Amino acid sequence: MLGTGGAAQTVSECPLEIVVLGAGQDAGAPQIGNARDGGPELLPTALGVIDREAGARFLFEATPDITAQVHALDAIAPPDPDTPGGLGLDGVFLTHAHIGHYLGLAQFGRESAGAAGQRVFAMPRMAEFLRANGPWSQLVELGNIELLPLADGQLQPLTDAFGVWPFVVPHRDEYSETVGYLLMTPEKTAVFVPDLDSWDEWDDAGGDTLEALLARVDYAFVDATFFDDGELLDENGEGRDMSAIPHPRVKATMERLAKLPADERAKLHFIHYNHTNPLRDPASDASAQVAARGFDVARRGDRHCLAGGE
Repeated sequence: MLGTGGAAQTVSECPLEIVVLGAGQDAGAPQIGNARDGGPELLPTALGVIDREAGARFLFEATPDITAQVHALDAIAPPDPDTPGGLGLDGVFLTHAHIGHYLGLAQFGRESAGAAGQRVFAMPRMAEFLRANGPWSQLVELGNIELLPLADGQLQPLTDAFGVWPFVVPHRDEYSETVGYLLMTPEKTAVFVPDLDSWDEWDDAGGDTLEALLARVDYAFVDATFFDDGELLDENGEGRDMSAIPHPRVKATMERLAKLPADERAKLHFIHYNHTNPLRDPASDASAQVAARGFDVARRGDRHCLAGGE
């Protein structure tokens, strides 16, 4: 069956679907040096898209846990061994050059899969970063990956029924630009924005407001790195200054959208939550707050229909 928020259908009845392959922040959980934290395991944020009629599969983000995530996708929709690259992935889409979003590309190299021409879609700065810096440049030079260009605000058709629309979002861009994606079919559309600095900066950039974006999509997977301020402080009030880590706080996002109709709020799925974020635990008070206010928390294994569903 489809996961929370999806139409209640069997897999065979959903010709084109999104699969949540991970919902954590870049480093997942537990994080290095904190192996006994006791919380639920998190894999870094990634989505898979399966177009069954086209026999195609797409991966959004190449995380450090790409091996487990591709295996999970294989279990749902077995790969076509004739797909270029040899892994049954018709395309890998990157959002930006922070560790949880592209380090998995290393698994396409000669030390691992030894892929042949795996298609990787990237924006100009992201592609240039990969071409110009090892070990990523070796993947290009040896033909393990084929970099394909994307452009801000330009539709990239992929199959007869599926295409993506990348758009630049405000975020820390030390090595590359950062993009979100509209995942588009003739029936439904989803938006994927796992990382951005703030909704205010988003508004100032002159595109859609968050409210306008929600009005024209069916599913929205958006940045939920931190639930609220103070999350990185210990009981003595010591820890990292969160003002230096600008992500929209989940509480603030919910407050901003509180007056929207219930069917609009239900479109929003919080994703990319840090190991310190109480949303990590489905039984937490924070998770209950999200549900009570009419929103959703993306969980690994969730599935949502983009075509053929209600």
